[in-house]
Amino acid sequence: MLLLSKKQDWLGNTRADILAGLVVALALIPEAIAFSIIAGVDPKVGLYASFCIAVTTAIVGGRAGMISAATGAMALLMVTLVKEHGLEYLLATTLLTGAIQIIAGYLKLGSLMRFVSRSVVTGFVNALAILIFMAQLPELTNVTWHVYVMTLSGLGIIYLFPLIPVIGKSIPSPLVCIIVLTAIALMVKLDIRTVGDMGELPDTLPVFLWPDVPLTMETLKIIFPYAVPLAIVGLLESLMTATIVDDLTDTDSDKNRECKGQGIANIGSGLMGGMAGCAMIGQSVINIKSGGRGRLSTLLAGILLLIMVVFLDDWISRIPMAALVAVMIMVSIGTFNWGSFRDLKEHPLSSNLVMIMTVLVVVWTHNLALGVFVGVLLASLFFANKISHLMYVESEYDEDSDTRTYHVVGQVFFSSADKFIAAFDFKEAVEKIVIDLNRAHFWDITSVSSLDKAVIKLRRQGAEVELIGLNEASSTIIDRFGVHDKPEEIEKIMGGH
Repeated sequence: MLLLSKKQDWLGNTRADILAGLVVALALIPEAIAFSIIAGVDPKVGLYASFCIAVTTAIVGGRAGMISAATGAMALLMVTLVKEHGLEYLLATTLLTGAIQIIAGYLKLGSLMRFVSRSVVTGFVNALAILIFMAQLPELTNVTWHVYVMTLSGLGIIYLFPLIPVIGKSIPSPLVCIIVLTAIALMVKLDIRTVGDMGELPDTLPVFLWPDVPLTMETLKIIFPYAVPLAIVGLLESLMTATIVDDLTDTDSDKNRECKGQGIANIGSGLMGGMAGCAMIGQSVINIKSGGRGRLSTLLAGILLLIMVVFLDDWISRIPMAALVAVMIMVSIGTFNWGSFRDLKEHPLSSNLVMIMTVLVVVWTHNLALGVFVGVLLASLFFANKISHLMYVESEYDEDSDTRTYHVVGQVFFSSADKFIAAFDFKEAVEKIVIDLNRAHFWDITSVSSLDKAVIKLRRQGAEVELIGLNEASSTIIDRFGVHDKPEEIEKIMGGH
């Protein structure tokens, strides 16, 4: 069964994976060069990284069909490090980033993705689509009219070519776009920006390279503050991208294995002279839209990238940037969740606010981790507020026995603790009070403290207080942290009054 699964991952979609891998390799080249420039390093650092990371994650990653390479989100975090300490410290940081991500995988931190709500994922996707589009604008400003014609022609090919019977479905339209526009640019001898203008392509294969830094605590102090955010952003973007590819392909992926895979890939990249990277939503969408589903497409994307930039650099450098801009605009259009506009009317206000704030924070700061953090925090606060409203207390009075019974229903925790206390009448003079907790659950120390206060105040009015119906989990936390049955602690909680 395992062997069949492995075979399906690698050879279950061979022809489509090969073509998709070629398209992705072409799309990776300008991106890797651009991200190297952002980070302040030689273009070959980004290109070697993209090769190493793509090939490694194809083999050890947890999500077939997902593309990982050098990314803009990671490059932005490296700028200060490269400027102040140089390339060697960047390579050392990349190794430490990988080690942290492997540890995260073994700690099963990938499972934390279940705490990220659908609204946060939608906001993340929409923000990335906007960022991908914005990244193309420099190629479309202060340029000649030829660039606009070429870009629009590229988009026309991408969207219309699949409508051609038979051949339209067998060859990925982004690949046709790149080939056709390159041929036109060469034949007409158009003077427009090409891949070669982005930076010099490497002419040698990557070699094993141990970072030339001293193995001291001083070095660790320098690289650790950069490695931690790199590891977090890398895992966040990779796990979010894996979730999106899961949805696009209607398949599941192993998030903890993905954490380990990304870590191993970054260690490999650092040892081959590359920078740290992670999953790329844009290239992953290109891969899926081009028919790539298996690990073969990711492996070939990395291998073909290296072959093209090292051995076919004369041809690759002539590809007009307009062709690749058209492909990336297609990616941004395909990535954006257009249904989210319709959902604004149907979804609750809290869900809409979470989605919109995630988009705004990511686009404004270009920090994916910060955007997701804000989204998750807001979603958690809204959820806590909603659950607190579902907690209520009913009471009944038995005149014969002079007993007041309070029936507590729902979840008692930090958000509903004040509401719980407010439900009791501390001025009523009765002989006995029963607090029925059959349908209640106490979650945290705040809820236990609120129960203590209620019981102690009621007893101070001269009533006998009895708790009934505590479930085992609530009883455990109350026994451990509660003080209403510990006379020596009562004065402390009441503040001595």
